[in-house]
Amino acid sequence: MATKTRILLAPRKLRLPSSSRTYYSHNHPPPPGPFNPVESTILSASAPHIPTHGFTLTTLSLGAKDAGYIDASTNLFPRGAFALVQWHLYTQRMALQKQRGIISPAVREGERAPGVGTKVKMLTWERLMGNRDVVHRWQEALALMALPSNIPPSLRELGALSDEIWYLSGDTSVDSSWYTKRASLSSIYAASELFMTTDKTDGYKETRAFMERRFGDVQAVGGAVGSLGQWVGFNARAGLNVLRSKGARI
Repeated sequence: MATKTRILLAPRKLRLPSSSRTYYSHNHPPPPGPFNPVESTILSASAPHIPTHGFTLTTLSLGAKDAGYIDASTNLFPRGAFALVQWHLYTQRMALQKQRGIISPAVREGERAPGVGTKVKMLTWERLMGNRDVVHRWQEALALMALPSNIPPSLRELGALSDEIWYLSGDTSVDSSWYTKRASLSSIYAASELFMTTDKTDGYKETRAFMERRFGDVQAVGGAVGSLGQWVGFNARAGLNVLRSKGARI
């Protein structure tokens, strides 16, 4: 049974997964989500307003009203509109678990089942398509994620997405490649997601081609990143620079 290992980092030292680590599998319940029931109710009601009003306090307030709560209920979210970004990231990541056609595809006689690498690409694309309804608002989300106080939870969610995709694809590695695979996929996804915000082609064909090229470079990406800690620092700085170049006041 494939297991899923959580990331643990030590200063200046790369630790490999071991049997003593905390982990979970398909036989164990997933860890609890980041929101309590009241927060989930408000955020779920807010989500349909995002395409129109964006990742804003206005959207959060409208969702609270729709859920039957007073306007002051938005005070439940100390990070403000960033809670909407977290909700979108979390729910779209969880939605990947329902992609049975990719995770466990039906294979006709004489055909070969897709391998781990193919599944990783397919699930990555499915996750990108989860942004279709809000892509015209996604640069707002990126600006919120790049705020100093929001960078750590944003990077944790990106790492969780990468881990989820590799896990659902059937990856069973327990050596140092466990880290480099996830760091590389995180980099590919983040770059493709940013590219998608400016893609006007039907079906996001240019984004698909961009993603495929990035996967073609995956060995170079993995070799350039010695550890997840190095990648986090580099990607945070690079992300901030990209957003600043687009006019975000960060």
